[in-house]
Amino acid sequence: MSAPASLLVVGDALLDHDLCGRAERLAPDAPVPVVSEARRTSRPGGAALAATLAAADGRPVTLVTALGDDEASEQLVRLLGDRVRLVRLPLSGTLSSKTRVLAEGTPLLRLDDGEGRAREATDEARRAVAEAGAVLVADYGRGAAEVLREALESAAARVPVVWDPHPRGEQPVPGARLVTPSASEARAFVGGEPHADASPLQTAARDADALVRSWQAASVAVTLGGRGALLSHGETPLLVPSPVTAEGDACGAGDRFAATAAGFLADGELTETAVREAVHAATRYVAEGGVRSLATDPASSPAAFPPADGDPTEDALRTAARVRAAGGTVVAAGGCFDLLHAGHVALLQAARRTGDCLVVCVNSDASVRRRKGGGRPLVPVADRLRVLRALECVDAVAVFEEDTPERLLAELRPHIWAKGGDYALERLPEAPLVESWGGQVVLFPYLDGRSTTGIAEKAALSPRPVGLAHERERG
Repeated sequence: MSAPASLLVVGDALLDHDLCGRAERLAPDAPVPVVSEARRTSRPGGAALAATLAAADGRPVTLVTALGDDEASEQLVRLLGDRVRLVRLPLSGTLSSKTRVLAEGTPLLRLDDGEGRAREATDEARRAVAEAGAVLVADYGRGAAEVLREALESAAARVPVVWDPHPRGEQPVPGARLVTPSASEARAFVGGEPHADASPLQTAARDADALVRSWQAASVAVTLGGRGALLSHGETPLLVPSPVTAEGDACGAGDRFAATAAGFLADGELTETAVREAVHAATRYVAEGGVRSLATDPASSPAAFPPADGDPTEDALRTAARVRAAGGTVVAAGGCFDLLHAGHVALLQAARRTGDCLVVCVNSDASVRRRKGGGRPLVPVADRLRVLRALECVDAVAVFEEDTPERLLAELRPHIWAKGGDYALERLPEAPLVESWGGQVVLFPYLDGRSTTGIAEKAALSPRPVGLAHERERG
């Protein structure tokens, strides 16, 4: 597997804070909630969040953004640490910061400070854009895209440029590979009143089509929140649905979407593939707690966003840890998954609906041979993992070498261990382990008549195609 391609992020960095506490009463002097036991967390915001998320995918990231000598700028630099390479633009004023006040996860109020803007481009910033292999413009309406517009126009003529627009920001440069407005942003950019008889999906499709033409973009993906995204090249749109319904804090989900799409385009993938992966990543992001799983204090920032290293098992462990830390439910299921069939898919879909993420534990090739015999697996583990990852209900995969997954389960510590109903009369060997940390083994109805062995035997008995038989006889 080749290493992820590098990505240049151009945009307006913000400093974000959350004040999270409990609200159990109203103030005596006004009908407003009193938030008590508030805990403050800070994190990169705006383009800095998009860059950090892209870096967490394991790719080298350079962030071009405006920073000053003010306290907020200095704190943001500390939070970023060495996860991204910084190219600084001069900042007029102080860095914008946003503070959300939340009661048990529900936002009550937001306070905005600082109206700093990028003052001008620098030679270093222009050079970074000119040398980039792919660019994400995370425009938050504070001037970074404006001062580098000429360089970005040149970049769009030769490399993928993804533009995440802002109502107060710049219009995307002509030739952008992908522009990613939300449905409400797309409607505002188009202007006018929607057709009275149009559904939200029809409105999004018409808006996307109009924006492709007016922006001279190769494609526009209108994000639809929990429904997924609508991709248009100016004709019949493609709806990319969310794999599951993810409820939670959606703050930053747009940055997660844009960063993922830009990363896949940097890797040379098709726009359709990039948008599908971006929908999946944004859904996982919300399910895993969103920015709550990323918020950190400056002292602990180096460990806040562990880089991906290409190991699927390590990625699965990180996914489970993030979901658990955000208060979500981790579900795990296991098996050989040789010749994936409808019974497997039914089990995995049902398992995913019981929690906030699904980790699939897969027997290695050696483990399958010991359990099933010398002729198995029919499909090597790398291909089995790839097929499982393509399922919308699967968030992560992990491989175990042993005959049973106890060692891996002890690391994952899932809340739910899902098995098919064909185990109903057995005491699963891993059940005591799962129960030792308060986990629960859950059986799901078995889809009768589906098995890898049965499919393989039927395939072996199938008559050979006549043309192929004649070819072999002549040979």
